[in-house]
Amino acid sequence: MTETDLPLYTRDDVLRFAAGDESLLFAEAERLTGTVASRRFDMCSIINGKSGRCGEDCKWCAQSAHYPTACEVTDLVDAETCLRHARYNEAQGIRRFSIVNSGRRATPRELDYICGLIRMLRRETDLELCASLGLLDETGLRRLYAAGVRRYHCNMEAATAVFPRLCTTHTQEEKLKTIESARRIGMDVCSGGIIGMGETETDRVDLAFLLRRIGVKSIPINILSPIPGTPLEGMPLLSDREILRTVALFRLVHPDAYLRFAGGRARLSDAILDAALRIGINSAIEGDMLTTLGHTVAQDKAHILAAGYTL
Repeated sequence: MTETDLPLYTRDDVLRFAAGDESLLFAEAERLTGTVASRRFDMCSIINGKSGRCGEDCKWCAQSAHYPTACEVTDLVDAETCLRHARYNEAQGIRRFSIVNSGRRATPRELDYICGLIRMLRRETDLELCASLGLLDETGLRRLYAAGVRRYHCNMEAATAVFPRLCTTHTQEEKLKTIESARRIGMDVCSGGIIGMGETETDRVDLAFLLRRIGVKSIPINILSPIPGTPLEGMPLLSDREILRTVALFRLVHPDAYLRFAGGRARLSDAILDAALRIGINSAIEGDMLTTLGHTVAQDKAHILAAGYTL
C-alpha cells in the first residue's frame, strides 16, 4: 500500500469516532492494525547514558534537578556496561538499541564519548543504533550519523496547547528544529508523548495529529507513572479504558506507523495488554524505562506471538 492509498482520517473524523459508539472505534482500530500496520513487531531497548541533574523543568520527570525526587544520579555509562546491555538485548532478539541522556542537550565532551560508544557497538553487534541526547544542533547530529546512529528520538510529549504548562525551559519549536535537522541529514525520527498528565482526550488527538504533520512513523506512547517529588505526583492514574481509547485513536490517525508501548505499561493486566496489541500497539521499548519499570522480554514475546505478530 502506497502513502497515497492510506486511509487518512481527518481530525473531525477522529473526534466523531471518539464521541460515538466505542465499539466502532475499537473495531476500526483493530481493522487498521490487522490490514495496514506492520505485523512484524518491532522491539527496541534503551540504556541510560547519563541520569539525573537535568536543568529542564519537565513536570513529569524524576530526572529534573528542579524537583526533590529519589532519582539516581550517574555520570556517563562506561563502555563495558553499555556493551554488556547491548549484547544481552541482541541475544533476546531485539533489533534496536538506544543511548538516552538526561539534560537539555549532550555537551561536546559527552557527544565525543557517546560517538565512541556508538562506533564500538557497530563493531561488536549487529544492532540498529538510536540516540536520544536532547536538543542537538545539526553539527552534533551529523557527528552521531557519521558514528552510526540512524534514528534520533525527540518526544513532542503533549499537544501544543498543553506543553507550555508542563515545561517552561524549552519549547516544542526547539524540538521541531532538532527533528527537522535529524531528517535533513538522513536520520529516521522517533517521537511520541506521555498520556495522563491532565490533558483531555481531544488533546491526545491533537498530539496524534501533530505527530502526523511531522511525518513520524515510530511513536512511543508513555503512560504517566506519577513520581513522588514531581509536580505531577498527585495525578490520578489513567483508567485502562482511557489507555485503550488513546491507542485506538492514535491508530486511526497513524494507520501505518509503529505505535510503541513505552514507560508506564507495567501496571497493565495481561487482558489490557492483549487488547492494546489488537487495536494498535505493534512495537515496544523493552526492559528498563529509565525511571519506571517495563515488562520482561519473555513476557512481551508471549503476548506478541499470541496476538498474531511475527518477530
